[in-house]
Amino acid sequence: MPTVAVFSLGGTIAMTTGTDGGVVPALGAADLVAAVPGLAETGISVEVTDFRRLPGAGLGFADLAALVAAAAETGSDGIVVTQGTDTIEETAYALDLLWTHDTPLVVTGAMRNPTLAGADGPANLLAAVRVAAVPEARGMGCLVVLGDEIHAARWVRKTHTTSPAAFRSPDIGPVGLVAEGRPRLLTRPIRHGLRIDEPTATVRTGVVPVVLGDDGELLRQAGAVLDGLVVAAFGVGHVPVSTVDVLTDLAHAKPVVLASRIGAGPVLAHTYGYPGAEADLLRRGLIGAGALDPYKARILLHLLLAAGQDRDGVAGAFATVDGRAPEDARPPS
Repeated sequence: MPTVAVFSLGGTIAMTTGTDGGVVPALGAADLVAAVPGLAETGISVEVTDFRRLPGAGLGFADLAALVAAAAETGSDGIVVTQGTDTIEETAYALDLLWTHDTPLVVTGAMRNPTLAGADGPANLLAAVRVAAVPEARGMGCLVVLGDEIHAARWVRKTHTTSPAAFRSPDIGPVGLVAEGRPRLLTRPIRHGLRIDEPTATVRTGVVPVVLGDDGELLRQAGAVLDGLVVAAFGVGHVPVSTVDVLTDLAHAKPVVLASRIGAGPVLAHTYGYPGAEADLLRRGLIGAGALDPYKARILLHLLLAAGQDRDGVAGAFATVDGRAPEDARPPS
């Protein structure tokens, strides 16, 4: 009988009506598991840990580090984490970077809270437990399971504010699905190959988008208080020429990562060469995010800086995640 450990962090899946009429995270892991029809018939032994009771937006890096440490001690065949969907695309990627074990780690949640008709939490939790229990999910890092779809943490995004079908992986689609109660893994994405040391330093990182008519002042002010910055640029990595000098100065002082605000497709490196284009910015010392969207790029940047990496270490890590050789992290000549 496989054993799956369920860690509940709160979120919509764990919410009930509060004193002011709105829903609040109040249900623990045992409550969630008890509400899942058919779980007992799966032949999977479920152990529960009521780890946090927070909305998704209330989670932080310290919570995730503590979760990884606790999950590593369980000795279970699989781990399931339930949390709020607001931050799943970010927390799942952080867990993927920090989780060094072959044991499946599956994150799930709900778009409809338990007080609503058609609440999706029980079905999502059942599917997540099934995925975490199968040997085929070993070595795949962190997976996200909602709506009977299995997504790789690196690619998944929340694409709608309320739809139960909110989670998509724009570049590759789901890596599997659950049908007739059986997980079916359709492909195995290449793992990132990184080994990030335990985060010990307190750092501050952020994402700043460029916008039409941007004069760079917001970038300048943000950069002054951040240890590292992700620029969410236009298209394949373009910014207004009025921001170029600001970004150049920042890139000389700290790691500045160039990502695309589009949300699908990579930042390029050698196609456009005018001032403010990707090749120009990389020559000025910015670090290409590859195919990582700005929010996932910020997760990687934050964990690297918190683990003590310098600018070259950050650049090499982004090259590795993007499937490039570390020497490809050097700015183009």
